[in-house]
Amino acid sequence: MATKNIKSKISNGVAGTFAVIATGGKQYKVSVGDSLKIEKLAGEPKVGDKIVFDKVLLTDDGATTKVGAPLVPGVSVEAKLTEAGKAKKVVVVKYKAKSRYLKIRGHRQPFMKVEITAII
Repeated sequence: MATKNIKSKISNGVAGTFAVIATGGKQYKVSVGDSLKIEKLAGEPKVGDKIVFDKVLLTDDGATTKVGAPLVPGVSVEAKLTEAGKAKKVVVVKYKAKSRYLKIRGHRQPFMKVEITAII
C-alpha cells in the first residue's frame, strides 16, 4: 500500500521533484512541502532559520534522474527549521539476576523538525 501512495503523490504533481539527502547518518527522500524529523544539527540554529543541505545523493524531476557519485554536484536542498526538541524518554535497564544489581537510566534523543522549502 505504501508504493501506491508514493506513485499517486508523484503522478499528481505535488511538486513532482524529489531528492534524496544525507544528514545525521541517515538518508531521507524529500520533496517541496515535506516535513521531517532529523538528528540535531551542529551549532545553534533557531526556529525559523534557513538550513541548506549540501549532501544530495539523487534528484528526480519527473523527466530526468541525476544520481551522484557519491554526491550530485551543484544541487542543494533548502529547509526551514520549524521545531527543536527532545523525543520521548527511552528507559534503559541493566539487570543481573541473583546479584542485587539493577541500574535504570533514561535517554531523550534531541531532534530538529524541518520543512523543505526548495530543491535547487
